[in-house]
Amino acid sequence: MLDHGRTARRLESYVQGAWRAGAGAGKPLANAATGQTHAVISSEGLDFAGALEWGRETGGNALRRHTIHERALMLRAIGQKLMGMKDEFHAESLVTGATPKDGWPDIEGGIGTLLTFASKARRELPNTKVLTEGAVEQLSRDGSFVGQHILTPLRGVAVHINAFNFPVWGMLEKIAPALIAGMPCLVKPASQTAYLTELVVRRILEMQILPDGALQLICGGVGDLLDHLTGQDVMTFTGSASTGQKLRSHPAILANSVRFTMEADSLNAAILAPDAGPGTPEFDLFVKEVQREMTSKAGQKCTAIRRILVPARHEQAVIEALSEKLSRTAVGLPDDQAARMGALASTGDRDGVREKIAQIARDAEIVSGDPGQVTLVSGDAAMGAFMNPVLLHCTDPFAATAPHEIEAFGPVATVMGYDGIEDAVALARKGKGSLVSSVFTNDPDIAAELVVGVASFHGRVMLGNRDSAKSSTGHGSPLAPLVHGGPGRAGGGEEMGGMRGVKHFMQRTAIQGTPRLLSAVTGQWVPGAPARSDDHPFRKSLAELRIGDQIITPARTITQEDVEHFAEFTGDTFYAHMDSDAAKANPFFEDRVAHGYLIASFAAGLFVEPNPGPVLANYGVDNLRFLTPVYFGDSLTVQLTCKEMNPRENADYGEVRWDCRVTNQKGEVVAQYDVLTMVARTWPPEA
Repeated sequence: MLDHGRTARRLESYVQGAWRAGAGAGKPLANAATGQTHAVISSEGLDFAGALEWGRETGGNALRRHTIHERALMLRAIGQKLMGMKDEFHAESLVTGATPKDGWPDIEGGIGTLLTFASKARRELPNTKVLTEGAVEQLSRDGSFVGQHILTPLRGVAVHINAFNFPVWGMLEKIAPALIAGMPCLVKPASQTAYLTELVVRRILEMQILPDGALQLICGGVGDLLDHLTGQDVMTFTGSASTGQKLRSHPAILANSVRFTMEADSLNAAILAPDAGPGTPEFDLFVKEVQREMTSKAGQKCTAIRRILVPARHEQAVIEALSEKLSRTAVGLPDDQAARMGALASTGDRDGVREKIAQIARDAEIVSGDPGQVTLVSGDAAMGAFMNPVLLHCTDPFAATAPHEIEAFGPVATVMGYDGIEDAVALARKGKGSLVSSVFTNDPDIAAELVVGVASFHGRVMLGNRDSAKSSTGHGSPLAPLVHGGPGRAGGGEEMGGMRGVKHFMQRTAIQGTPRLLSAVTGQWVPGAPARSDDHPFRKSLAELRIGDQIITPARTITQEDVEHFAEFTGDTFYAHMDSDAAKANPFFEDRVAHGYLIASFAAGLFVEPNPGPVLANYGVDNLRFLTPVYFGDSLTVQLTCKEMNPRENADYGEVRWDCRVTNQKGEVVAQYDVLTMVARTWPPEA
């Protein structure tokens, strides 16, 4: 079984380029299932100020020398290697009390999140060191003074203080966006399960993929770390609201306006809609999801369902269905295949949950499970942090306070009845801000009413019904592309959210100046910046092409025959192209007009260089707008300018974005858009 008489290992911190053991006897960390000492932890004597300075100077400078894509590729390589080590991590995860099934979202889920961030960064962000945000703003009539927002990495350290319940995912989902942004990380896992985080960090550092100083680890207390934070540092915290508020109000954080993100207590709700009564697929899905969320990781998830909101007429049916399922939950040693729920992370956690149940029971009645006794399929109840799932029922949820204010961080939830959708919304809001709530309904109108009613109090709302039963990731699964966090009690922060999360670790700055200087800063051509017209830009490889390379085409006159042929050929016979009287009746047109897509097609015919060359493919058009109607007899000219170059790492081609402006004989812009092409790195291709 677990531990097998092994000697407890002393955890180390990795700071200032070396693994260092803290001084003193250290604090023993117990195996959650057996009670045996598994590890010893201490950070006493570490130089916390030096660790921050090492990260800022050594790690930060090294990361900023790389582009966003280069950083993302580092994470991809790390993630791929970690996935090959997952068995080692799962073996250590058993000590936390988690079953292999419960360890999956932490280990594979954490590594998958890292890989998702790496992939999205390469798809959605340019291969550059400076990001632009929004359009160029014209600040003068003649275009000589313009402005734009840019994003650059903060020059500090991202300090991540993480919770005990997800020692792998909790670290990887935080360091991924920070490292992509170009910001070094210092991770402080909760001591309770720090042995698993330490193991993963060891394996990452052994890969020697990240530059020195990019990732540091503190095992133990944070000492005077917070005293040395500056306005360029960022702190993220996951844990209890009380601890989070203490950290948020630290003098250095307040004085230096340190960016602080908190994910705290959350009394998440699951709402059974009025249409989803017994006998419907949604009722069965609801019961299954609540049972799963109560017992997964022994209920020690920030996203776990704590409040079960059901139509009053279905209260008893829900209680009976849930009680039956919960009573069949086999509790035991996490490596026992017969066990469906392992242990809580510590006996202290278990005792704390029992105390919270007693407080909630002042306003509710226990209807399933005995918090003081546990039935095991394996293990020793006196040594391990085991407990049965506990279900409570609150008969007057509007008068009660405890179920809406006290979180028992374990396999515990409370059933509450409501009379109408307004009541369901009001009860959900009594949680004062949650990470997630789920709504089970098959009625679109009810779904809309409930989601709009509760959305402002939640970071995420999951809709469950029969159509998504097989594909849904479930109530309790934060996903890398979506925001994880919530308002109010939940901490007020936002994590992940795809590339939104990366920008949290960057400074947004408005820059103003001439187009020429703005273009030099951003690496993107801006109208009014210098342009070069020599060889056709489509004849240039990435090695030869420069921002501002441009072609201005000869004019082409649009005829009635062109428009009618295009209409017949494509089938687009919209009246404004074919019927003069109908077109004149339209408030936007003086007469028949050319198709917008005819304009874009003719523009391509004007600027495309037809012979084989470095332009390999046209793969898209962005921001296409038709600005001025084109009538028979109008002459069109195209100005095509190399706007941005985005070479792909580890590829023999890259993306080029071209500014395309189509004007008529009066100089009016009739169409404007970005053309996206793939261009060879060299031409002819190197052998």
